[in-house]
Amino acid sequence: MVGLYSIGIIGVFIWVLLALSLSLSLMASSALASPLCTWLVAACASVAFEKDQLTSSSMFHSPKRLSQWAKRKKLVLKYITRGGAGFASNLLSCNSGVQNLMSSSLAFEPCNEYNSSKGHYSSITFCGDTGFSLFGSKKARNRRQRCINRGANSVSGNTLAVAVRPANGVITEKKQLVKQRRVVVTGMGVVTPIGDNPDVFYDNLLEGVSGISEIQSFDCSPFPTKIAGEIKYFSPDGWVSPKLSKRADKFTLYSLTAGKKALADAGITEEVLGKLDKNRCGIIIGSALGGMRIFHDAIEALEVSYRKMNPFCIPFATTNIGSAILAMDLGWMGPNYSISTACATSNFCILNASHHIMSGESAKYCYLICGHFQDMILCGGSDAAVLPIGLGGFSACGALSQRNSEPTKASRPWDTKRDGFVIGDGAGVLLLEDLEHAKRRGAKIYAEFLGGSVSCDAYHVTKPHPDGTGIVVCIEKALANSGVAKEDVNYINAYASSTPMGDLNEYRALIHCFGKNPELKVNSTKSMTGHLLGASGAVEAVATVKAIQAGWVHPNLNLESPDEGMDMNVVVGPRKEPLDIKVALSNSFGFGGHNSSILFAPYK
Repeated sequence: MVGLYSIGIIGVFIWVLLALSLSLSLMASSALASPLCTWLVAACASVAFEKDQLTSSSMFHSPKRLSQWAKRKKLVLKYITRGGAGFASNLLSCNSGVQNLMSSSLAFEPCNEYNSSKGHYSSITFCGDTGFSLFGSKKARNRRQRCINRGANSVSGNTLAVAVRPANGVITEKKQLVKQRRVVVTGMGVVTPIGDNPDVFYDNLLEGVSGISEIQSFDCSPFPTKIAGEIKYFSPDGWVSPKLSKRADKFTLYSLTAGKKALADAGITEEVLGKLDKNRCGIIIGSALGGMRIFHDAIEALEVSYRKMNPFCIPFATTNIGSAILAMDLGWMGPNYSISTACATSNFCILNASHHIMSGESAKYCYLICGHFQDMILCGGSDAAVLPIGLGGFSACGALSQRNSEPTKASRPWDTKRDGFVIGDGAGVLLLEDLEHAKRRGAKIYAEFLGGSVSCDAYHVTKPHPDGTGIVVCIEKALANSGVAKEDVNYINAYASSTPMGDLNEYRALIHCFGKNPELKVNSTKSMTGHLLGASGAVEAVATVKAIQAGWVHPNLNLESPDEGMDMNVVVGPRKEPLDIKVALSNSFGFGGHNSSILFAPYK
C-alpha cells in the first residue's frame, strides 16, 4: 500500500514538472496562468485525497478505481469552488519554486483572447477555443484532465481571478509591450499600363489617360476580347539581374521592380540598408494567378518530355516567389510570404503587413511563436495574365468586355453600357513602416495607414452577394478596427471593375455606410488602368495615397450614362476634382466572395 501511495505521489509531481516545463518551452502567453493555476489546485487536492483515502485494494481494480475518481472529482470541485483562492494563495506562498515558475510563465506576451475572456476557460488552451490543448487534442485528454476541466467550468470568473491574479507590475509591463504602434507609408513603387513611377502614374490618372488598347504581345484573333491594359514598355534593367530576367515570369519581374522602386522612393540606399535590423524587415507581396506563362510553357514542354521542362517551372510559378527572391536580394529575414485571395490579394497583404508592425507577431500568434515587432514591410501584389491562357479563361467565364472597337471606352464603371471588365497587368508595392522608426531615420511620410478588415460573401464563386451584405460588414468592421467614424471618411477609391452587378452593389453599400456625408467623393481607378487582378488593390492604394498628397481625386472615365439612382454629387465626374481628404477608404473584392477594405489618412 505504501508503495502504491509513493507511486501516486511521484506520478503527480512528475505530472506537475512536465506541465510546467512544457508551458515554459512553448513560451506560452499569460493566458496559461489561469488554467495552469486551476490545474495545480486540482493536482494538489488529488494528492491530499489519495493520502487520506488510499485503500488496500489494487489501483488496477476498475470498480474501486472508478469510485476513487468519483470521490476525487467531488473533492476537486470542493477545493476549487469553496477554497480554491486560499488554497492557491497558500500553495504559492509556501512553494517559492512553483511561484517563480508561475511568474516566468506570466512574463510571456498575452494574447487578445486572454485579455477579453474575463477569466473563463473551458479547457487548457493557448488562445481561445482552438482545440490546441496543452496536453494534446480534446479527444486525447485523460479522465483526470476532464475532471479538472469540469471543475474549472463551475468556477465563477471572480473566484478564478482572485486565485490567479498576477502581480500588478507584470500586467503593467505587458500592456506597454502590446501597445499598438502607428504605421505610415514611406515608399511606393508601381508598374502599370499608364506609368511605372507613382508621380507619372497619378498625373496620368488626373488627366484621364487610359492605358487600355488592343493587345500586341500575341495573336488575339481567336478570342472574343482583343483588348487589355497591357504593359508595352517595361524593362527590369537596373532592378533585376539579366539571368533572372530571362528565367522568371513577368509577374515576378514586376513585383521585384516595383518593390525595389518603393525602397528607392523611401530613401533606402545601400548605406541605409546596411544599418537596418534585417530580422525586423519583411516582405508580403501576393498574386492572384502567379506565373501563368511559366506554367503554360511547362505544360507544352511536358507534351514532348519532362526533360524539356524548365527546371525552375515549379518555384517560378508559385505566388510567393516574388517575395522570396526580393528577400534574397535584400537579405531581409522577417516575415516573408504571399497571400492569394483573387483580386483582393493586395489588400490582404497590406493588412497583414500592418498587423506585423502594429501589434507584433507574438500578440497575434502567441500560441505559435513569440516574435518581435517589425520595423518595415514591403507589401502589395503583382499579376501578369495578359496571355492567351488568361484572356481565354476570363473570356470563357463571360467576365470580359468585348468593346474591341473602342478600347479606351471599354472600362466604364457604373455606366449602364458596361459589358464586363478589362484585364490588365501590373504591380504595386508600398513600404509600410513603424512611425517612430521612420522618424528616427528621417524618412518622408506620405500618409498614415489606419487599418482595415476583410469578410466573405459566402455566396457564389464569381457573383457578389445581391444585397451587398459582405461589403457592408467588411466596411463597418474596418471602421471599428481602425477607430474611424463614418463621417470622417470623405474619399473612397472603389473596387468598381465595370461589371453589371458588382458596381451597383458596391455603390449601394457605400451609400448605406457613408451616404449622409455631404463631402463624400467616389471614383474608380480601373476606368483607366483596367483590372490588374491581384495587383489592383496595391496600385489603387498608391492612387489613394497620392490623392491625399495632391489634394485632387482623379475622374471616372466613360461614365456617360450612370446607373439609375446614382448621386452624381458623390461620384466624381469626367474631370479631376479638388478634395481635402480626411480619411480615405480603398476597397478590393475577389472571386470566391473575398472582400477587403483599407483606410489611409494624412499624417499628422
